[in-house]
Amino acid sequence: MIELGAAQKRLIWAGVILGIGLMGALDGIIFHQLLQWHSVYMPTDSHGRILSDGLFHAFTIVVLVAGILYLWRIGQTSGLHGGWREIGSGVLMGAGFFNLAEGLVNHQILGIHHVKQGDPNEFAYDMAFLASGVLLFAIGWLLRKREGDRKEAKGREKAL
Repeated sequence: MIELGAAQKRLIWAGVILGIGLMGALDGIIFHQLLQWHSVYMPTDSHGRILSDGLFHAFTIVVLVAGILYLWRIGQTSGLHGGWREIGSGVLMGAGFFNLAEGLVNHQILGIHHVKQGDPNEFAYDMAFLASGVLLFAIGWLLRKREGDRKEAKGREKAL
Protein backbone atom coordinates (compact mmCIF):
# COMPACT_ATOMS: atom_id res chain seq x y z
CA MET A 1 0.00 0.00 0.00
CA ILE A 2 1.26 3.50 -0.81
CA GLU A 3 2.08 5.57 2.23
CA LEU A 4 -0.01 8.69 2.59
CA GLY A 5 1.92 11.90 2.11
CA ALA A 6 2.52 14.39 4.89
CA ALA A 7 -0.18 16.75 3.58
CA GLN A 8 -2.77 13.94 3.46
CA LYS A 9 -1.88 12.91 7.02
CA ARG A 10 -2.30 16.50 8.19
CA LEU A 11 -5.70 16.63 6.50
CA ILE A 12 -6.74 13.46 8.30
CA TRP A 13 -5.60 14.90 11.64
CA ALA A 14 -7.44 18.14 10.97
CA GLY A 15 -10.53 16.03 10.26
CA VAL A 16 -10.03 14.09 13.50
CA ILE A 17 -9.90 17.33 15.50
CA LEU A 18 -13.01 18.61 13.70
CA GLY A 19 -14.78 15.28 14.27
CA ILE A 20 -14.10 15.39 18.01
CA GLY A 21 -15.44 18.95 18.20
CA LEU A 22 -18.46 18.21 16.01
CA MET A 23 -19.45 15.07 17.89
CA GLY A 24 -18.97 16.86 21.20
CA ALA A 25 -21.22 19.68 20.03
CA LEU A 26 -23.83 17.21 18.75
CA ASP A 27 -23.68 15.28 22.02
CA GLY A 28 -24.26 18.48 23.98
CA ILE A 29 -27.07 19.68 21.74
CA ILE A 30 -28.90 16.35 21.38
CA PHE A 31 -28.38 14.52 24.69
CA HIS A 32 -27.93 17.47 27.06
CA GLN A 33 -30.30 20.09 25.68
CA LEU A 34 -32.90 18.64 23.30
CA LEU A 35 -33.50 15.24 24.93
CA GLN A 36 -32.34 16.37 28.41
CA TRP A 37 -31.19 12.84 29.21
CA HIS A 38 -28.09 13.89 31.12
CA SER A 39 -25.57 16.60 31.92
CA VAL A 40 -21.80 16.32 31.98
CA TYR A 41 -21.76 16.04 35.77
CA MET A 42 -24.99 14.57 37.12
CA PRO A 43 -24.09 14.24 40.84
CA THR A 44 -24.71 17.94 41.55
CA ASP A 45 -27.53 20.48 41.70
CA SER A 46 -29.01 22.13 38.63
CA HIS A 47 -26.54 25.04 38.78
CA GLY A 48 -23.60 22.59 38.77
CA ARG A 49 -25.11 20.71 35.85
CA ILE A 50 -25.58 23.88 33.83
CA LEU A 51 -22.03 24.97 34.66
CA SER A 52 -20.55 21.59 33.69
CA ASP A 53 -22.50 21.62 30.41
CA GLY A 54 -21.38 25.18 29.70
CA LEU A 55 -17.73 24.26 30.25
CA PHE A 56 -18.22 21.25 27.97
CA HIS A 57 -19.74 23.44 25.24
CA ALA A 58 -16.84 25.90 25.57
CA PHE A 59 -14.43 22.96 25.17
CA THR A 60 -16.18 21.80 21.98
CA ILE A 61 -15.98 25.31 20.52
CA VAL A 62 -12.24 25.49 21.28
CA VAL A 63 -11.70 22.10 19.61
CA LEU A 64 -13.75 23.14 16.55
CA VAL A 65 -11.83 26.40 16.19
CA ALA A 66 -8.52 24.52 16.57
CA GLY A 67 -9.57 22.10 13.82
CA ILE A 68 -10.66 24.92 11.51
CA LEU A 69 -7.42 26.85 12.08
CA TYR A 70 -5.33 23.74 11.52
CA LEU A 71 -7.20 22.98 8.31
CA TRP A 72 -6.76 26.59 7.15
CA ARG A 73 -3.03 26.45 7.96
CA ILE A 74 -2.62 23.24 5.97
CA GLY A 75 -4.29 24.86 2.98
CA GLN A 76 -2.09 27.94 3.26
CA THR A 77 1.23 26.13 3.61
CA SER A 78 0.83 23.07 1.43
CA GLY A 79 -1.04 24.39 -1.58
CA LEU A 80 -3.08 21.19 -1.31
CA HIS A 81 -6.52 21.42 -2.87
CA GLY A 82 -9.29 18.90 -2.39
CA GLY A 83 -8.56 16.14 0.05
CA TRP A 84 -12.21 15.79 1.01
CA ARG A 85 -11.88 12.03 1.47
CA GLU A 86 -9.01 12.50 3.93
CA ILE A 87 -10.90 15.21 5.82
CA GLY A 88 -14.11 13.16 5.82
CA SER A 89 -12.37 10.02 7.02
CA GLY A 90 -10.69 12.04 9.76
CA VAL A 91 -14.01 13.59 10.84
CA LEU A 92 -15.58 10.13 11.11
CA MET A 93 -12.60 8.76 13.04
CA GLY A 94 -12.62 11.79 15.36
CA ALA A 95 -16.37 11.48 15.96
CA GLY A 96 -15.96 7.78 16.70
CA PHE A 97 -13.04 8.50 19.01
CA PHE A 98 -15.14 11.05 20.89
CA ASN A 99 -17.95 8.55 21.45
CA LEU A 100 -15.52 5.83 22.51
CA ALA A 101 -13.62 8.09 24.92
CA GLU A 102 -16.81 9.67 26.29
CA GLY A 103 -18.52 6.31 26.63
CA LEU A 104 -15.61 4.51 28.25
CA VAL A 105 -14.38 7.28 30.55
CA ASN A 106 -17.52 9.19 31.59
CA HIS A 107 -20.13 6.43 31.32
CA GLN A 108 -18.23 3.31 32.38
CA ILE A 109 -15.04 4.19 34.30
CA LEU A 110 -16.02 7.38 36.16
CA GLY A 111 -19.79 6.86 36.01
CA ILE A 112 -20.42 10.64 36.17
CA HIS A 113 -23.33 10.22 33.76
CA HIS A 114 -24.89 7.76 31.37
CA VAL A 115 -26.51 8.26 27.97
CA LYS A 116 -30.02 8.02 29.42
CA GLN A 117 -29.45 8.58 33.09
CA GLY A 118 -31.75 6.57 35.37
CA ASP A 119 -33.47 4.60 32.59
CA PRO A 120 -34.00 0.87 33.27
CA ASN A 121 -32.08 0.24 30.01
CA GLU A 122 -29.27 2.63 30.94
CA PHE A 123 -26.55 0.05 30.20
CA ALA A 124 -28.02 -0.77 26.77
CA TYR A 125 -28.02 2.93 25.86
CA ASP A 126 -24.38 3.16 26.98
CA MET A 127 -23.42 0.12 24.89
CA ALA A 128 -25.24 1.52 21.83
CA PHE A 129 -23.29 4.77 22.29
CA LEU A 130 -20.01 2.83 22.41
CA ALA A 131 -21.05 0.79 19.36
CA SER A 132 -21.75 4.01 17.46
CA GLY A 133 -18.20 5.13 18.27
CA VAL A 134 -16.73 1.88 16.98
CA LEU A 135 -18.88 2.08 13.83
CA LEU A 136 -18.01 5.72 13.06
CA PHE A 137 -14.31 5.11 13.64
CA ALA A 138 -14.33 1.95 11.50
CA ILE A 139 -16.09 3.70 8.62
CA GLY A 140 -13.56 6.54 8.77
CA TRP A 141 -10.65 4.09 8.90
CA LEU A 142 -11.98 2.08 5.95
CA LEU A 143 -12.58 5.28 3.95
CA ARG A 144 -8.97 6.32 4.60
CA LYS A 145 -7.63 2.89 3.66
CA ARG A 146 -9.77 2.78 0.53
CA GLU A 147 -8.30 6.09 -0.59
CA GLY A 148 -4.77 4.72 -0.05
CA ASP A 149 -5.64 1.56 -2.00
CA ARG A 150 -7.11 3.65 -4.82
CA LYS A 151 -3.95 5.78 -5.01
CA GLU A 152 -1.83 2.62 -5.08
CA ALA A 153 -3.86 1.21 -7.98
CA LYS A 154 -3.50 4.46 -9.92
CA GLY A 155 0.26 4.38 -9.28
CA ARG A 156 0.46 0.84 -10.69
CA GLU A 157 -1.54 1.87 -13.77
CA LYS A 158 0.83 4.78 -14.44
CA ALA A 159 3.85 2.51 -14.05
CA LEU A 160 2.53 0.20 -16.77
